[in-house]
Amino acid sequence: MIVAPFPENETERLRMLGLYRVLDTASDKTLDELTGLAAVICGTPISLISLVDKERQWFKARVGLDVIEWARHLAFCSHAILKDEVLIVEDASQDPRFCGNPLVTGDPLIRFYAGAPLCVPGGFALGTLCVIDRRPRRLSSHQLEALQVLGQAVVSQLELRRLQQDLHSLEKFLPMCAWCRSVRTDDGKWQSLQSYVADMVPVTHGICPVCSGEAEWGEEDKDDSE
Repeated sequence: MIVAPFPENETERLRMLGLYRVLDTASDKTLDELTGLAAVICGTPISLISLVDKERQWFKARVGLDVIEWARHLAFCSHAILKDEVLIVEDASQDPRFCGNPLVTGDPLIRFYAGAPLCVPGGFALGTLCVIDRRPRRLSSHQLEALQVLGQAVVSQLELRRLQQDLHSLEKFLPMCAWCRSVRTDDGKWQSLQSYVADMVPVTHGICPVCSGEAEWGEEDKDDSE
C-alpha cells in the first residue's frame, strides 16, 4: 500500500474546502440523485461524492455504503485529487498502490475504482465523484465521459450552494429585495448590489489574473485604457 502525498496546494485547497461549508452537512436531494445516476450508468454497486478533508474523506452523498467517512490515508480519492483526469483502478488487488489497503483486503473489498476529481475555480480538487465495484472491471468510453459530466454537475451544485449561502449571509446584514437582490440604502433608496458594493468599498478597477488571461483587447480598447 502506498499512501498518497499531499497536493502541492494542500493548504489553499483545505481553505477552499472550508469556504464551501459543506463538510458534515445534511443530505442534498440533487447530489444524492447525481450519485445514484453515476452508479446506474457505470453499473457499480457503490457510488460516492467524497470530500477529502485534512485527515479523512467524508461522503456528502453515497450509494451502496453505510459508513460516512474513511481515514484519508486509506482513501483512493487521496490519489485521485492529485491529477485533473479520472483515476481508474481496474483491479486494486493487483495495484501496488492499493493491494495492501484494508479497504481492499477487507470490507468493502474494493477491486474497481474510478474517481472524477471535483475541481472548483482556481484548480482546487475538493474531492471526487467516484464509483466502486467489488470485482475487477473496466468502464466504456461513454461511461467514462458520463462520469466526468456528472462530476462537473456536482461542482456546479456545490458552487450554487456556496452562492446561496453567501447571499444568505449578506441578507443578515443588508436589507435586500428577495426578488431582484437590490439593496436598500440608509436614505431609503434602492440600489443594485454591484453598485452598492462599489460605492461602499474602494475599487481599483483592475482585472484579475483569470479574466486578464481570457480577455482579448483590441487596439482601440488599449488606447482607451491608457
